[in-house]
Amino acid sequence: MTAATDSRIARRSVVAASFGNAMEWYDFSVYAFFASYIAGNFFTSGDPTSALLSTFVVFGAGFVARPIGAILVGIYGDRVGRKSALMLSIGSMGIGTLLLVVAPPVTLIGVGAPILLLAGRLLQGFSAGGEIGGAAAFMLEHAPADKRGRYASWLQASMGLSNLLSAVIGFAITSFFPDSAVRDWAWRIPFLVGLLIIPVGLYVRRKLPETAQFTAQRPEQRRNPLFTLLREHPMRILSGFLFSVQWTVCVYAFVIYLPTYYKEPAIGLGFTGQESFLASLMGNIVLVAGCVAAGRLADRIGAKPLIVASSLALLVLPVLLLLWLRAQPNLTVLLIVHTVLCASVAGFVGVAPSTLPRAFPVAVRSTGLALSYNIAAIAFAGTTPALMTWATVRLTTLAPALWVMLGSVASLVVIPLLVKQIRQVSEQESAPRNDLSEV
Repeated sequence: MTAATDSRIARRSVVAASFGNAMEWYDFSVYAFFASYIAGNFFTSGDPTSALLSTFVVFGAGFVARPIGAILVGIYGDRVGRKSALMLSIGSMGIGTLLLVVAPPVTLIGVGAPILLLAGRLLQGFSAGGEIGGAAAFMLEHAPADKRGRYASWLQASMGLSNLLSAVIGFAITSFFPDSAVRDWAWRIPFLVGLLIIPVGLYVRRKLPETAQFTAQRPEQRRNPLFTLLREHPMRILSGFLFSVQWTVCVYAFVIYLPTYYKEPAIGLGFTGQESFLASLMGNIVLVAGCVAAGRLADRIGAKPLIVASSLALLVLPVLLLLWLRAQPNLTVLLIVHTVLCASVAGFVGVAPSTLPRAFPVAVRSTGLALSYNIAAIAFAGTTPALMTWATVRLTTLAPALWVMLGSVASLVVIPLLVKQIRQVSEQESAPRNDLSEV
């Protein structure tokens, strides 16, 4: 193929790989935004709080399916192909979303309603678990060596874009329809929008070729990737897990949880829902721009300096910023604090998708990344909102900052080992020498 064709395929791979990640976060945001409406449709309880809690328990159940998806879709991606794995994950995501769109309310089918809701969330969790490994491997292996950071950064930038999209659609639905209509049926519209977008993702992914690195493998290298990973690369799973602790914790604590933290009466900051929404909106804009900027910078100076700098920033800045916000709880300080925190998150997560996959050999890359990331996700990401809600009230209002500090320590400890593993993989697979400088 010509250089122009290679470049076009690489750019299309960015869209194809980012699509599933964007849809995962879109479903997350929409579900959280309309949780109270979902609770009223799928759970019968005289106590709205209990129904809402049940709704979030079902949502959390999706995290239980993530490791299963990580293993099965990851193995499929390492044995059959990255492209095939991406088709499988987005297909299961579509079925899960369809169940949320068409599931009848509890008043019509009784206990069958929450069962269908649970089935939809489990399928979405299965898809999300397998998506990260296949998408990151697909994007990394299609990207030119000097643009890996730039291309892979969109995997995480798509999260901010999907959060913005879900916020706009949620605001439009609640503004256009009366509350009674939203409670009855209009809450399903955002999920329907997501369902209608999925065929576009399937079309884009189907049109792209398999990656050259995968097709270059001998058939015997594609057998039993999970067994190979566990037998020959246990330290890579451990380093991937420790690295992913920071990757998941900083996103869920600051991007997802803090907008709730700002308006929580028990915290005592006194911000309104509108002010918290504005901070979240600005934070996601900064997250998108920051991820892309971090990826471009990583291509110029290497990923390691950015990972270290952002980990140090997330170790020191959050406590100072939250203390400042508590001392001066006004809108200007809120916007500064949240944008700085999101910029710090972007510095890490914008580079992570181009860094961690390179620690795993091609033969086990999809499985290794998906497994290590999702072990961290189920242990830390899925528990973060509930844990922070409890800890900020019962222990300390600085709990989100301290939680992210834990992730920063894990990241800083494992970076030297991770860099060594990346160099080993590059040397074993005869990568050009200048590729090593990107670490």
